[in-house]
Amino acid sequence: MTDQTRPWRFATRAIHSGQEPDPSTGSIVPPIHQSSTFLMHDLDTSHGYVYSRLGNPTRQALEQCLPSLEEGRYGLAFASGLAAETTALHLLKQGDHVVSAADVYGGTYRLFAEVLSQWGLEFTFVDATDLQNVADAMRSNTRMVWIESPTNPMLQIIDIAGIARLAHAHGALLAVDNTFASPYFQKPLTLGADIVSHSTTKYLGGHSDVIGGALILSRQELYDRLKPLQSIIGAVPGPFDAWLVLRGIKTLAVRMRQHAENAHAVARYLVAHPKVSRVHYPGLPEHPQHDLAARQMTGFGGMVSFELKPDLELVQRFLRSLRIFSMAVSLGGVESLMAHPATMTHSSVPEETRRRFGITDGLIRCSVGLEDKDDLITDLEQALAGV
Repeated sequence: MTDQTRPWRFATRAIHSGQEPDPSTGSIVPPIHQSSTFLMHDLDTSHGYVYSRLGNPTRQALEQCLPSLEEGRYGLAFASGLAAETTALHLLKQGDHVVSAADVYGGTYRLFAEVLSQWGLEFTFVDATDLQNVADAMRSNTRMVWIESPTNPMLQIIDIAGIARLAHAHGALLAVDNTFASPYFQKPLTLGADIVSHSTTKYLGGHSDVIGGALILSRQELYDRLKPLQSIIGAVPGPFDAWLVLRGIKTLAVRMRQHAENAHAVARYLVAHPKVSRVHYPGLPEHPQHDLAARQMTGFGGMVSFELKPDLELVQRFLRSLRIFSMAVSLGGVESLMAHPATMTHSSVPEETRRRFGITDGLIRCSVGLEDKDDLITDLEQALAGV
């Protein structure tokens, strides 16, 4: 739990919350406690550290920092974003129903549709940009609504406060994956969400060198239920991974500002290009939910999706021609990446379902990095010239 740093502004919290100098040495950077077990002085295991699956000082530093960024009270760190999601869904029991946004990360869709549905949870996927779709999908046994905003990969914006009111009116929890926006640009807990999920692999880590996940909460009763599940399921990060995420968080504010500036420049360039049929970026005035994004976010993020002719050979030629952008999965690092959702991040989603969600063969997802924006645009220009 953390609340002592609330008076500080975001960038200060990112650098200092949970990261006080080491009291034994004075080290400004908290040490990596690379130990699986800890010395016990008596048989009382209710305090102190016992075993690193249960708790570790480096992980605790991260778990104190995370809620300070999201205006929450409790943080739980995990070995991956999907590990965090899996643990959150263990709040539910057989026969419970979840309403999920249709446009979610492919791994999330697969976890819900192929794995957890086999254990007795029921899922309904809807276009959550229309609140009525969510309302119509609610049942007497609905216990959770799961959304992303902006969504992956279509960058749709979902009304978090509106969904929160709907979910709570039905006695359901609202969980929001805030990975794309990061807590710098959006804080779902302040809009009514009960659980915020992150792949800390992405913007929080920020350097494409760590895999991790997190859940952030404001309510103690939810923390009291999830904390034991974290230890029992055991999908926790190692101390070095926790330390890498902490290191990345220190520069989150400055990185997110530059990601957003570069992404906006890339989006404006792509909108004007004759070979690009459509651009998805919430910072564009023509984006269908631009006004909503401007209300619930403080910036529009570093992700841009755009559409070329739905020809796999053409798309592959374009991706192979890039010199600065790298064709790779993942996102949120300092380097610019391009992904083809239909064959990469969302390849496990059935083709018919992909097309219903708008994921065509011509859709490309772009994680705009921190390179010079003019160089990025020049790279796009030369690659597009060949398609």
